Amino acid sequence: MRTIFGIILLLSTSISCKKVENEQAAIIALLEKESATWRSGDRAAHAACWHMQPYSRILVSTPDGQTLDVPPQYMIDPPGNKMGDGGSAKNANYTFSIHRNFAWVSHDESSTAPDGKITQSWEIRLLEKIDGAWKLVGQSIHIRR
Repeated sequence: MRTIFGIILLLSTSISCKKVENEQAAIIALLEKESATWRSGDRAAHAACWHMQPYSRILVSTPDGQTLDVPPQYMIDPPGNKMGDGGSAKNANYTFSIHRNFAWVSHDESSTAPDGKITQSWEIRLLEKIDGAWKLVGQSIHIRR
């Protein structure tokens, strides 16, 4: 009986770990897509990464100590020249907290502008699973240059 219980426990642990890895991979893919679509100016694809909620918030702190409270709607419909300037971004050091259909993720981002200027930031992203797919609902970005 102990052997059967041990096998069941081992299998359920293995399945649970695989599910967490799959959720993490799906979230990373979304965050990479969100970064790339912002830089490429693909408004429709970028908006598809987001789901606005009444509590959605975008907070940005700058190296000079300012805090910007960016209207969340800008993620869905950014003002004319606020996206699509090219460049690239590389995310690293992901830390996850996933609870069923809610998650927060922290990571480092290194952004390279088209002119080669590099900006470093720490980011915290808030996500929810909407209709079976992860969507961003908020974020906090701390730019450290």
